[in-house]
Amino acid sequence: MAFFSKVFDKFKDGLKKSREKISNSLKSVLTFGRRIDEQLLVELEEQLIVDDLGVEATGRIIDDLRKAWKEKKIESAEDIIPFLKKDIASYWPQQDRNLNLQSEGPTVILVTGVNGCGKTTSVGKLAAMLSGQGKKVVLAACDTFRAAAVEQLTIWSERTGVQIVKHKQGSDPAAVAYDACEAVLARGADILIIDTAGRLHTQDNLMRELAKIRNVIARRIPGAPHEALLVLDATTGQNAINQAKMFDKAADLTGIILAKLDGTAKGGIVIAIKDQVNIPVKYVGLGEKVEDMAPFDPETFVEALFTE
Repeated sequence: MAFFSKVFDKFKDGLKKSREKISNSLKSVLTFGRRIDEQLLVELEEQLIVDDLGVEATGRIIDDLRKAWKEKKIESAEDIIPFLKKDIASYWPQQDRNLNLQSEGPTVILVTGVNGCGKTTSVGKLAAMLSGQGKKVVLAACDTFRAAAVEQLTIWSERTGVQIVKHKQGSDPAAVAYDACEAVLARGADILIIDTAGRLHTQDNLMRELAKIRNVIARRIPGAPHEALLVLDATTGQNAINQAKMFDKAADLTGIILAKLDGTAKGGIVIAIKDQVNIPVKYVGLGEKVEDMAPFDPETFVEALFTE
């Protein structure tokens, strides 16, 4: 119970801006004593779209609401928020949100995303979280193009107490990935997290290189990468969905880390991402500290998003 309270408080603090925005929107529609009718549903649909839930996801939610209303399961405005919490939380099955950790041999996690999205910071936080669970973690500094990227990841390895494999700036990222695989196998490590360059999803050559890294990993460790996580900046809103679609083509994504959720009023984007690209959000960044990353839990998320 204490653990849930801690996680809920972290979500609630991180989603403060989003919650205030959505709360104000809903208050303008869900006035006390108002009965549900088509006009209310139209107004609610408009507000949810404005709150970054996306056109498609909002349409699905409104359809669910309309069905429940016609079946007389809900009748008044006061019934809607409890219904929204339960309905939206059901979008994410538990199995989608678990990391695919291997019972034998190392687990390889490939992490990608555009420059400035919080990717390297998210890699550091993920390493800290897994290391704190007793896993032996190794980082691979495959972002060899961006100035100071290797140094930044090195700082994270020192802060989190995990090992790192790196080459000098400008080296072949695939060669770094290969050496990291060798190191993980030789050291008997549990998890390899590969930080790739901040690739612009519109540049085909960089996408091809991402595919090259995947192929190198797969040849050395069969079945790898076991996870391909895309870091998205929550503040970019709907543009994050376009990034997810493009990166999925190159990296065959298994999950998303939604960074900077605490610094935006666009928390509804979590719902839009699930609806439009069907790639589960597995972790969310809720602050600047090492420990300010949390596994995504839909019940906690919707409770924090809609609670006063």
